[in-house]
Amino acid sequence: MTVESVQPQTPETSETSETPETTQTTALREPPLAGGAVPGLGHGLKLVRDPLTFMSRLRDHGDVVRLKLGPKTVYAVTTPALTGALALNPDFKIDGPLWESLEGLLGKEGVATANGPRHRRQRRTIQPAFRLDAIPNYGPVIQEEAHALTGRWRPGETVDCTSESFRVAVRIAARCLLRGEYMDERAERLSVDLATVFRGMYRRMVVPLGPLYRLPLPANREFNRALADLHLLVDEIVAERRASGQKPDDLLTALLEAKDDNGDPIGEQEIHDQVVAILTPGSETVASTIMWLLQVLAEHPEHARKVRDEVESVTGGRPVGFEHVRSLRHTNNVVTEAMRLRPAVWILTRRAVTDTALGDYRIPAGADIVYSPYAIQRDPRSYDRHLDFDPDRWLPERATEVPKYAMSPFSVGNRKCPSDHFSMTQLSLITAAVSAKYRFEQVAGSNDSTRVGITLRPHNLLLRPVEW
Repeated sequence: MTVESVQPQTPETSETSETPETTQTTALREPPLAGGAVPGLGHGLKLVRDPLTFMSRLRDHGDVVRLKLGPKTVYAVTTPALTGALALNPDFKIDGPLWESLEGLLGKEGVATANGPRHRRQRRTIQPAFRLDAIPNYGPVIQEEAHALTGRWRPGETVDCTSESFRVAVRIAARCLLRGEYMDERAERLSVDLATVFRGMYRRMVVPLGPLYRLPLPANREFNRALADLHLLVDEIVAERRASGQKPDDLLTALLEAKDDNGDPIGEQEIHDQVVAILTPGSETVASTIMWLLQVLAEHPEHARKVRDEVESVTGGRPVGFEHVRSLRHTNNVVTEAMRLRPAVWILTRRAVTDTALGDYRIPAGADIVYSPYAIQRDPRSYDRHLDFDPDRWLPERATEVPKYAMSPFSVGNRKCPSDHFSMTQLSLITAAVSAKYRFEQVAGSNDSTRVGITLRPHNLLLRPVEW
């Protein structure tokens, strides 16, 4: 499997692509209500207590089911085919509880939250930085940062995987896309702030208590402080670039020189929101995936050894580099399987633009829809031995067994993540570099259980690197 083929049976699609069939000739039905709702809170309490189990069991009740989150009715989609329909059908837009909870971070003017013509214009601005033919330009930086990561570690000393994962993710994004050379301290700030902000945003999404979140309670004050610091960090980056007078060929320069639909420079808020989208959710998801990959290497030493052997075979014993990534087939499959079992983004939402349908079910205009990549990617109906860590399931002869849309880590259609190749290159090269030098053991105090927020990551992963 290569970095270009992460989504088996899932073709590239554009906004004009043919979408999976969603409208039936038979009479449409109202989706069934999931059981276990609590008066006043609905299913929000279950989502707070054990969200992954709750979402994973919803398919037992139907392809589409109704949930109550406080006073709101939300529709949960549970099958791969219908999540594909949801992502590709223009009757559903980026909106709903997830995006509303993220507005304080992402704003309303960035590519992550925009819809329609604004989204298309913004996509055109940022897409050149992530084209497949642009990735080799970032290769030397990714390679340098991957080896610097292993160079900071000492055999037998404890590695704090949270801070180290954020450091490398932020430095790669800053150096490749923002031409920043100053990100170590800011990477630590970003790590701490994002943990607080994403935890608070998840709470606001599943238990929408509105005005109560504005009360001066300790948790609310901590959330507001972290959110303010994130925006301050982005303002510092933009101000430093303007003050330098430099215009390197990078994504930040493209944003500073971008024009709106009238040919005028885009506004400061849009520039700010676009940099937020580059530096914060992107770094959070990449860093979380790096943490899970390190956890996988510690839990499955047989695959760590197989990656090491593959790297040595491909490189001839030389340091692994960008030019080797395409040939690291098992390494790429380890990354893909880690993303299947522990997707950083485990929950997504959409909103119906008009009265429409999903499968046999009626979806009213304005309805919020939620689905879980975590649940879809662990469904025993789609995967044999669904909870086993099995990178070989992504070998070409086996990948065709995976149902369409059952593995879409970067989404599909016009909302597909533009940085998919960039992210896969980072993850594969980092996995190869650390595995070539070390095997890993968990140490006392490590906690690799899943911390659930807007994203998934280990609670506190502490590893000891041991030289082969």
